[in-house]
Amino acid sequence: MYQVFLSLGSNLGDRLFYLRKGIGLMAQLAGTVRITSSVYETEPWGCSLENNFYNMAAVLETPLNPENLLVQLKKIESICERKPDKVRYADRTLDIDILIYGRKIISTGNLKIPHPLMHERRFVLLPLAEIAPDGFHPVFKKTISQLLADCSDESRVIRIIQQ
Repeated sequence: MYQVFLSLGSNLGDRLFYLRKGIGLMAQLAGTVRITSSVYETEPWGCSLENNFYNMAAVLETPLNPENLLVQLKKIESICERKPDKVRYADRTLDIDILIYGRKIISTGNLKIPHPLMHERRFVLLPLAEIAPDGFHPVFKKTISQLLADCSDESRVIRIIQQ
């Protein structure tokens, strides 16, 4: 079994419904969801989309290897009515990113672990620090709390539903 840190986001439709549905489907298709963070409302990052996101983090224990986990997460996004993106940053019902997978470092065409931009994104780090402050980033060799303290992103991240 592997411990995986995930980020979930939604900015289309019933955002809370899609986050909760995604968590439920992960428990059915990918492993055991050990803990989830509060839900945060966040501004779009790196783009100008019309709708704010709801974001959260989760810790998943999974028997799946990284590639198979990615397949299952894409399946979950599809079940949650996510449409294929025509541009890099687009509105979506559900987006699930693998942030950290144990201490693995992977860089293939469609899979980069740890997530290459997680340390720059307050909307990723704040929910993750809530549930895994001592989680370890294998590239930067820092905890999640340290990454959050070092993060220069000043975008608005507001807790709306406390876990």
